[in-house]
Amino acid sequence: MKVVAVRALRVVLVLLALAFCAYSVAHQWDETVRAFEQMSWVSLTGALAAGLAGLFVWMLGWREFLGGLGSPLPVRAIFRISGISQLGKYVPGKVWALVTQIEMTREHKVPPERSFGSTMLAVATSTACGLAVAAVTLPLTSAAARDRYWPLFLLAPVLLVLLHPRVVTWALDTMLKLIRRPPLEHPVSLRVTLKAVGWTVLGWVLFGVHTWLLCMAVGGDGKGLPFVATGAYALAFVAGFLVFIAPGGIGAREAALTVVLTPVLPAGAPVVVAIASRVLLTVADLANAGVAFLLGRTTPDAGNEPPAKELVRDTQPTKEGP
Repeated sequence: MKVVAVRALRVVLVLLALAFCAYSVAHQWDETVRAFEQMSWVSLTGALAAGLAGLFVWMLGWREFLGGLGSPLPVRAIFRISGISQLGKYVPGKVWALVTQIEMTREHKVPPERSFGSTMLAVATSTACGLAVAAVTLPLTSAAARDRYWPLFLLAPVLLVLLHPRVVTWALDTMLKLIRRPPLEHPVSLRVTLKAVGWTVLGWVLFGVHTWLLCMAVGGDGKGLPFVATGAYALAFVAGFLVFIAPGGIGAREAALTVVLTPVLPAGAPVVVAIASRVLLTVADLANAGVAFLLGRTTPDAGNEPPAKELVRDTQPTKEGP
């Protein structure tokens, strides 16, 4: 009965996410059409491909953390879980993506603490790396920007140091204690953390390429454009993430992207880039979810099952929710 209820809830969340996706596109339909009319299909296709690649390598970063916590899963299983669960970010509240992800990893015998911990590690890494990328790239946009924003260079290493396993493990154990769940069995290693950071930074580079292609398509140029495009998207993404209520960061991300790009693009072009980016990345999320559904449920690998005592602990009824 519980399994049926969970699957029904998952279907409802997916339908809600699709409804919000459709609404966000329909709400800006005229602006979207005008934005796409100003760009070539080559630029749009390249930006979509870069966005898909960015989402994929970020997924690999999450896979590193999940494996480092003791539950390695094959890429196919990770892709299916991530592709479907990420639709939850389009439902107001942002927590639905996490809930769906935890329930889907249960099918592979992953304890909820590991799923929760790996997701929080991935979120912390993407946020810290995003701010670090912005701190490094934005001062490189021009000599004037470098003279004005050079202190941001000092912020990047500080943010990355905060990702040290001892720091993030302490933070996660504190969060788990607050929600009355057992602490992590062990911290992730520094090697796993560095590999996940590498995938995450590569993802930011790919999203920078995505934004740069759109900027070029509306008349942007100059040697500093790739840097400002990357830094602008990084800041915009973090801003959208911090606005908890907005599904998928809608509104906040576009506003931040427009503000940062305004000094380097022709009048009106930043809004065009922001709208095109939102639509293309929504299409990328929907494409990933579609492929994930077509893959179907994968059979859990026996070698990935946690020890018997952990399964017993995980299946025992508790008063608290996961």
